[in-house]
Amino acid sequence: MMQKAGYIRRTGYRAIDHDGKLHEVVELHIMGARYAIRLADLAKGISGRQVVVQVETLVREWNYYLGATCGLAQVSASGKALNLELFEAGNFTVSLLAIRSVIYGRERLATIARIPDQPASPAWKDRRLSGQQQIGVRV
Repeated sequence: MMQKAGYIRRTGYRAIDHDGKLHEVVELHIMGARYAIRLADLAKGISGRQVVVQVETLVREWNYYLGATCGLAQVSASGKALNLELFEAGNFTVSLLAIRSVIYGRERLATIARIPDQPASPAWKDRRLSGQQQIGVRV
């Protein structure tokens, strides 16, 4: 079961990257931390022109600044969601329909949900089918 973990919004902020260039960003609030995705990169990622988009930290000191890359975002295999993989926090997802509504100004926020962690070694891996036998081989 997925749980609400935060939201994404378009604020109109312009953030400065490490090269001193201004970028309009989409702000993500996930589990109490602030992140940003460059709006131009997000538009490319949603349209399919770019496979992976960087998620960066967002810091405010007089201006907004983009920090280190702390995750990656890509469109899901079904093409209906944007999956976020944050290196320290885990995996999250948000609907592409909701993101488009936020980008084009129809909605203020889109909900981000946490994807539950997958078990490291599933129990079904070690199970044998009934009637299965081992065959010895001599080399």
